[in-house]
Amino acid sequence: MKLLYLIALICLFPQSEENPLSSDNAGPRRSFEDIKREIAGYSDVAKKIIDLAIHGKAQNRSYERLAFFVDTFGPRVSGSRNLELAIQYMHKVLKEDGLENVHLEPAKIPHWERWEESAMMMKPRNYSIALLGLGGSIGTPPEGITAEVLVVTSFDDLHQKAQEAHGKIIVYNQRFVSYGETVQYRVRGAVEAAKVGAKASLIKSITPFSIHSPHTGIQEYQSDVPKIPTACISVEDAEMMSRMSSRGTKIVVTLKMGAKTYPDADSFNTVAEIVGSTYPEQVVLVSGHLDSWDVGQGAMDDGGGAFISWEALSLIKDLGLRPKRTLRLLLWTGEEQGGIGAEQYYKMHKENISNFDMVMESDEGTFMPTGLAFTGSDKARDIMKEIMKLLKPINVTDVFENGEGTDINYWIHDGIPAASLRDDLTRYFWFHHSQGDTMTVQDPIQMNLCAALWTVVSYVIADMDEKIPM
Repeated sequence: MKLLYLIALICLFPQSEENPLSSDNAGPRRSFEDIKREIAGYSDVAKKIIDLAIHGKAQNRSYERLAFFVDTFGPRVSGSRNLELAIQYMHKVLKEDGLENVHLEPAKIPHWERWEESAMMMKPRNYSIALLGLGGSIGTPPEGITAEVLVVTSFDDLHQKAQEAHGKIIVYNQRFVSYGETVQYRVRGAVEAAKVGAKASLIKSITPFSIHSPHTGIQEYQSDVPKIPTACISVEDAEMMSRMSSRGTKIVVTLKMGAKTYPDADSFNTVAEIVGSTYPEQVVLVSGHLDSWDVGQGAMDDGGGAFISWEALSLIKDLGLRPKRTLRLLLWTGEEQGGIGAEQYYKMHKENISNFDMVMESDEGTFMPTGLAFTGSDKARDIMKEIMKLLKPINVTDVFENGEGTDINYWIHDGIPAASLRDDLTRYFWFHHSQGDTMTVQDPIQMNLCAALWTVVSYVIADMDEKIPM
């Protein structure tokens, strides 16, 4: 009888021929055409955000805030005093900006310091090699390691020359294909060299362009493989030693590294909000990370991403807007060590995972924006394409694949829709993790555009009647 009653009840309601999208909020299911009309209705709000960010009183604000920040605190490597002071400063200024629920959430993060380091070519001539130790590397004995160099072009080449490698310093002169593919040499270079008995590894910096500038970054040891010192060298020096080696020239290098790893340090993820008016428990998260490597200023990686995320909340507040859902700013700690701070935040909040509507991270520069990268269902992607149409005034409307980010991947694995800023990466890896990552590479006009895009997208998602479908 109950079954017949349910069938009769269903028949009372006409079925839409259009593609319905489910909602986690109370209310009837709506057609995609209804949702398109709702999004189009944000056109005036989007224009106000764009005008304020690009032409109004907020013009260049994210750039100027960032310049003060990086000039004051400099590089902010995990576990450092600089990072601690930078976090305390952000806690203070977010409160002064009038944002809500500003607080710090504790995290334990790695603490590694490079101290003094050098690489000196002893044969065939005396020459100082440009060097940056890799994060987490062990140091050398005080007197250093002096050994002959073996140059290889790939892991396969290393394995083929395994009989020659014992007791040598391996120099990797791999070809740059893309950051995602070539970075494996930085991450795994020491382990692969140690497997064949090498004393140390020197890796050509992971960049397509160089002005004699080494690039640092994280590397990973394996518990079952001996740890050896490892560092990146400049493109120019790697290629020079490769040419020498190809002529049969014997190369001897003395490597000295004072690197040390200390007990994990106390740190914090920095949080601020605009509390939602209707569904305050539901969250749209916008984020970037405050830590950086210990070279340059960390302006590009990831000062720009962190500060346009702050700017998104500032612009919404300045316009007197309050979305239905809570907009939450997260400034992560310990990202460069593998998203350590974000992982701990996720574990603390994952019991409320269903309340996260969207997670967004900007961590690939704030150069000229080209669109939004997105990870989610086909239904969600269709909605994002409609939202991006609101950015027509600045001609940035594309939706790309792969919205992943180191700090938001934890939510993605649980099926939460995610987005990351897509911009012109032409020059990004020229400066990435190097002394060149300074305020000089930032452009205020481009940051304004990135902030406008970031704000429009996050506000509309937070204010729509229904959550983005998973």
